Amino acid sequence: MYEPEERLDPRVTFIWRVSRMIRLALLGTPMAAIIFFGCWTFISYEAGLVLAGLYLFHGLVIALIWPSLEYRYFRYAVREKDILVQQGVLFRRWTALPLHRIQHVDTRQGPIERLVGIANLQLYTAAGMNADGSIPGLSADIAERLRDELSRKGGDDGV
Repeated sequence: MYEPEERLDPRVTFIWRVSRMIRLALLGTPMAAIIFFGCWTFISYEAGLVLAGLYLFHGLVIALIWPSLEYRYFRYAVREKDILVQQGVLFRRWTALPLHRIQHVDTRQGPIERLVGIANLQLYTAAGMNADGSIPGLSADIAERLRDELSRKGGDDGV
């Protein structure tokens, strides 16, 4: 199968790690406490410690190790008639979005992304209000260049 060549900006792993650590702190820690006290009440203190610890360990793996794997397997290519996006660590997914179907293209940046200098490219077709394709973690200048290039190509009616 064709392997796209373009990669994301490596700084995206930092963004993914920070956002997942924030999520783990805000949602994972209270959930671990609920698991601990629930198990302590109905099973045993030791079971609560083990299960809450496993839950937090899983969250740390997802926050600290998984972003490097996602970065390694996320690629894209702007080809003559479509844009191909490959993603997935355990299960690979290839998405081809025909350029003539693109209605508009946006770039988006959250506060951490703006601080680091990366952006997300959002591709929309006539199918709906949500983005039909997305490429996260591009350097801001590449995202803007791709946005302009895909907007022009999308308006060419497939020529």
